[in-house]
Amino acid sequence: MVVAEELDKYRAPALDKGLDILELLAATEEGLSQAEIAKSLERSPNEIYRMLDRLVRRDYVRRTSGDRYELTLKLFELAHAAPPIRRLVSQSLPVLRRFARDAEQACHLVIHDRNILVVVAQVDSPGYWNVSIRVGSRISLVNTGSGHVFLAFASPEERELMLEDLEAKMREHLTPALEKRLAKVREQGFEIMASLQVSGVTNLSVPIFGPVGSVIATLTCPYTERLDKRGAPDTEAVLSLLVAAGREISRRPAAADPA
Repeated sequence: MVVAEELDKYRAPALDKGLDILELLAATEEGLSQAEIAKSLERSPNEIYRMLDRLVRRDYVRRTSGDRYELTLKLFELAHAAPPIRRLVSQSLPVLRRFARDAEQACHLVIHDRNILVVVAQVDSPGYWNVSIRVGSRISLVNTGSGHVFLAFASPEERELMLEDLEAKMREHLTPALEKRLAKVREQGFEIMASLQVSGVTNLSVPIFGPVGSVIATLTCPYTERLDKRGAPDTEAVLSLLVAAGREISRRPAAADPA
């Protein structure tokens, strides 16, 4: 009884109402109308209208052309703010180092942040040369293996927002060929493609999954064939190691609790 009284003492009805709406929309694929939200939460339409107005103005919720309400990606972006990213990198680095040692290849970790991809960690191969990308580099969504993985596992709504260039006020469009390729990436669980930036490099990319099945990062190896060493892991072996590394990172606490 005392515990219940303490919980009631510190209630915040307005906050509860907003969280109820966010949780309801998060469980709905096609959005809900104001009336449907009010009915589901057993609230009056006026109560819901005011809260929805604030959530829309703060960009947590968007109103569609069909007069329905859907979540934006703002919560996704907040979940990947600096402290969680540091945890993700810290938990991932031992796995990246082990992969680089066993595969004899470099690798890097990429996140999606405000419509761009950013390299947040990179590990060199144990040899005296490799192909690597600097930490902090921004890379393309449509022309890289990492980008293909993010796009492949995104919902249609997420993909639309990811392709929108807010600064240039324009939106990239996917060709039918690329859409077909993304479907294959999603089906097989990885991307393998010749680099569109560096000749002789094959990008191998796998997803890092968060707690609700969304992709929170990608792990990519810019694979290069070794001509100076016999017995080095080939593409198939390196891809197998990369898939295993991606799965291990996905199971780690940083990926399981990104908040």
